[in-house]
Amino acid sequence: MLSLQTIFGRGNQFYTLLEEAAVAAHDAARALHVMLRESDRQPALDAFRLARLREREVSNRISQELVDSFITPIEREDIEALGSALYKIPKQIEKFADRYSLAIPHLEHIDFAPRAAMLEQAAGVVVKMVRDLKRMKLEPMKALGDELRTIENEADRLMLELYGDIYSGRLDPLQMFLLKEFFEILEKAIDRCREAGVVAYEIVLKNS
Repeated sequence: MLSLQTIFGRGNQFYTLLEEAAVAAHDAARALHVMLRESDRQPALDAFRLARLREREVSNRISQELVDSFITPIEREDIEALGSALYKIPKQIEKFADRYSLAIPHLEHIDFAPRAAMLEQAAGVVVKMVRDLKRMKLEPMKALGDELRTIENEADRLMLELYGDIYSGRLDPLQMFLLKEFFEILEKAIDRCREAGVVAYEIVLKNS
């Protein structure tokens, strides 16, 4: 039976659930950065799978709340869009970690940590943006969106530098392939953060 709080409440549980999803994504990004800056860089895949599990559970709870709740603080499609965007971040990070665990013997001299640090930064900005949703203040959200865009632009610049390394002739064909693949996965993870940030900004723009 639906409670009166669920029926007539303000639906603030959605803000809490979306924040939980953003934090899970940030935790996955932090785990990746920690792993890649360690000297042995051995993947601890459980950390990434736990983050994905948390994200999946939150996604399911959001879906159920959308079914059970008569009132939502923002439009239902916006909640679904932001939840979906947040879900994709740890999914992309786990993809990197899984493949990295298989290819690490060929990647010993390649430093992914600086790019992983940028991913952690981007995911941290997303957490701030999701937490700020309840305020519905456009200027602070715009400032965070600009910060996220700056991180994305820097990641794009580093990708251009990467192509210089790939075609320098110093790497064998396998290393060239792996370097390109893994940096593109990291770039896409940052893009996922940017996509989540855009959804959050558009929600505030619509409701402020």
